[in-house]
Amino acid sequence: MIAATNPAALSYDPAFAYEVAAIVRDGIRRMYGEAAPGEDSNVFYYLTVYNEPIPQPAKPAGLGIDEGIVKGLYRFNTAESAGLSPVANAARIQLLGSGTAIHWALKAQRMLSEEWGVAADVWSATSWTELRRDALDADAALLRGEERVPYVRQALHGAEGPVLAVSDYMRQVPDQIAQWVEQDWSSLGADGFGLSDTRDAARRHFGVDAESIVVAALAQLARRGEVKATSVKEARERYGL
Repeated sequence: MIAATNPAALSYDPAFAYEVAAIVRDGIRRMYGEAAPGEDSNVFYYLTVYNEPIPQPAKPAGLGIDEGIVKGLYRFNTAESAGLSPVANAARIQLLGSGTAIHWALKAQRMLSEEWGVAADVWSATSWTELRRDALDADAALLRGEERVPYVRQALHGAEGPVLAVSDYMRQVPDQIAQWVEQDWSSLGADGFGLSDTRDAARRHFGVDAESIVVAALAQLARRGEVKATSVKEARERYGL
């Protein structure tokens, strides 16, 4: 949130090694190469990276992945491309995770499918702040009579079901983009103080681990009448929340 107050600071929270590579490459181009028309080269890139030993996947196939990484959001996979087999007409939800939180979202994606019959698509939110800045620019353009759709709305357009954003930061970090998301919005984050002996225990305390994501997703879908309300209580009890 503090970095967002400095227009020259481009802050990113990458989840995977290939995202770091794409962001660093863009930084070299913009700061030391040729900036695109309208771009300011007097900026610096601020990346949060993690020291947890987590397997790194290959970059998803398809066009626009690098563009999405730099702009702040892209779809990492769908329930189907993750090898899951949701039933026909299964309730669906969009999970947005930044940084290391995406790994718990991916675990939750599998649990939702295998244990609750819910299909979840997972998105990597590499920069909540850049998404907000683009949306603010779109709002400013509208006042000048120029109609432009914010990138975050373009990216999520047509995505089925509600959106649940997950971050190891405070909830207000992902909530920066909530007003430009057309789907129902909810978020999870690490607000307050938590003392624990392990990172897993801290994430359980803050409610951002995979099990907490599952319960939050079921609660969001239950409010929409797309899963049974009793499944939320059942999930809380099953996972010891």
